[in-house]
Amino acid sequence: MKRFAFAGRTCLITGAASGIGAAVALDLAKRRAVLALLDVDAAGLERVAALAREMGAAEVTTYTVDLSDGGDRLDLAAEIASRHGGVDLLINNAGVTLMGTFEQNRMADFDWLLEINLHAVIRMTKAFLPQLLARPGSHLVNVSSLFGLIAPPGQVAYVTSKFGVRGFSEALRHEIGPLGVGVTVVHPGGIKTNIAANARLSGADPDGAQAEQAERFAETALTVPAEEAARQIVAAIAARRPRLLISKEARAGDWLIRLTPTRWWAITQVFAKRRGAL
Repeated sequence: MKRFAFAGRTCLITGAASGIGAAVALDLAKRRAVLALLDVDAAGLERVAALAREMGAAEVTTYTVDLSDGGDRLDLAAEIASRHGGVDLLINNAGVTLMGTFEQNRMADFDWLLEINLHAVIRMTKAFLPQLLARPGSHLVNVSSLFGLIAPPGQVAYVTSKFGVRGFSEALRHEIGPLGVGVTVVHPGGIKTNIAANARLSGADPDGAQAEQAERFAETALTVPAEEAARQIVAAIAARRPRLLISKEARAGDWLIRLTPTRWWAITQVFAKRRGAL
């Protein structure tokens, strides 16, 4: 399959109002892509759209959509097909997280996270797959996570969703790759975004422990600039790479889980204690 050329190609990005999604949008704008940007944050979306136009995007349209509502997105697909003729690149990036243990998690919150992180990826892909199949050399990107490779405690809902995205993407690649649609699954680790700051808390948090945990995680673990993640994602799309690990944490996690699938967590705790992180 030839390298993906962005100029003049229609690229649909979910979660485009901030973080990795916004950074990818601006990177593609410099490459003269046609951008269809989607997010629930209308104000943030318009800010990114304005910057994208200034940076040279061929065209920018925005769509304020709440991916937690369970919609099949067929109306959205029809609207984008009418406006742009279809999409050449779909980047399923939108994601949220939930603090607390599984015991603490309310099922309504667990379902909310799965709807955005996993079911929306599936629904968007299903809705836009006919367009991707109809446009030669199209590409699909699904953003999983380091937590789609390893499964730490305290993140059961998030891990469930991101392992799901990984499996969905890898199986789908074997179906649609021979039909001319490339698939990249992305595993970022430690990217500096607002995901921890915007995390939903599990039930009451009277002593502020969950909020403190989210703040500490954002300060200590999320250090890689979103712009660097975007640069690597765009390069992976151009090269049609099937899998992308972003950050040394993601690469180390991938290596460790291969080396010792059942003992990796105990090993990480030993090293964390030595560093005084625990």
